[in-house]
Amino acid sequence: MTRREFLSATPAAVLSWRDRETIYLPVNLILDSRIPWRPEKIAKFWRHIWPETVREFRGCGIRIEPSMGQGEVARPPGREPMVTGLKRSFLNVVVTDTLPMEWDQGRALAGVTTIYRGFHLCMLAWAFAHGNQVPFLATNTCVHEMLHALLLDIFEFRPSGVAGWMRESRIDWYATRLWLLLDGGAIYDSTKVYLERLRENARRLGE
Repeated sequence: MTRREFLSATPAAVLSWRDRETIYLPVNLILDSRIPWRPEKIAKFWRHIWPETVREFRGCGIRIEPSMGQGEVARPPGREPMVTGLKRSFLNVVVTDTLPMEWDQGRALAGVTTIYRGFHLCMLAWAFAHGNQVPFLATNTCVHEMLHALLLDIFEFRPSGVAGWMRESRIDWYATRLWLLLDGGAIYDSTKVYLERLRENARRLGE
């Protein structure tokens, strides 16, 4: 499919899933308390990145139910980072300045999504995160990372090399359709599966 065909398409599926029952996605939103968040420093997130995220998911039938948590990202030398304030029955979205070196490995990543000690975690690096910029290449960082969870990548090891690049491109493809067409039928269906696994994880671990 060419880009022109992509932008001009109005799939019948878009009309059908908009009539479905709303899915409620619990999100535990944490600003790293170790960072001095001056208003002008965090404004990009509150004015652009987060509103885009809420709007795009709402447009495909997924309503984010956010709660503001308290927590921090400690970075002990030579050890895995210590992230506090996480909840097992939520998708945890943590905003910090840059990703811990053990996860970033010098690549200046804008975000990472992983299961951390049983918690589902999306971490955004304020220094590199952004809203929608370029279709297929630079989509909203928060949407991108949350899609890694909702499309079930979070349950797999991140592949390296070409396979890893293809997985990132797949996420940007879904994010672009969500951004430009509010086409999220596949995301909607996958989110129902994700929430079942999230709840089962919380029950199993006693939360």
